[in-house]
Amino acid sequence: MSDRTRPPRGPARPRRELADIGPLEQLRAGRLAPRLTLLLLGLFLYGASMALVVRSVLGLIPWDVLHVGIQQHVPLTFGTIVVGTSVLVLLAWIPLRQKPGLGTLANAFLIGPSADLVLAVVPQTDHLGWRTLLLLGGILLNGVATGMYIGSQFGPGPRDGLMTGLARVSGRSIRLVRTVLEVSVVAVGWLLGGIVGVGTVLYAVLIGPLAQLFLPIFTVELPPRSRAS
Repeated sequence: MSDRTRPPRGPARPRRELADIGPLEQLRAGRLAPRLTLLLLGLFLYGASMALVVRSVLGLIPWDVLHVGIQQHVPLTFGTIVVGTSVLVLLAWIPLRQKPGLGTLANAFLIGPSADLVLAVVPQTDHLGWRTLLLLGGILLNGVATGMYIGSQFGPGPRDGLMTGLARVSGRSIRLVRTVLEVSVVAVGWLLGGIVGVGTVLYAVLIGPLAQLFLPIFTVELPPRSRAS
């Protein structure tokens, strides 16, 4: 190609990545709405999964042992206690210098009402077979919901952020910090009257592999921010 036919080269335009444009521009580009849908649906399903495990009465998710334990002593619904605990955990972010995202705040205020809604429509049963299905279905749904709300990439939930913040400040591993946190909340919740059982153990064993399975399916890839030249 000769110089006469070659298109003129102007100054290179900086590439605008998704992480660099504002929410309104993302919405116009059709990128923000799917992420918000994924976040909100994931949080609703997360609350629903908690309710299913509660209805199984075969052992609770570790943090829910604490929530149900507190419920034995105050005239509040399960979901209200979940929201209140989330707010208290967020306050613990302040000395850790953690910054909440949209997903953090949505998690704090939405999963509790979702759990209360599902608890209102799913009756308690004494049939062991149905209780087993509720437990296994709740754990599976929790894995799906975890992949969805984390995959939307709007920020960690209050409890996950507490874990990562403590790990960063203390210099300890995520695994150690998570283990200490969950053992602590289970112990306190059990002393308050929360239910610890086979469901608690199954959740602890299965949630890691389930999250690892579903997270890549739902994760929205966000390009890295453009590097300054």
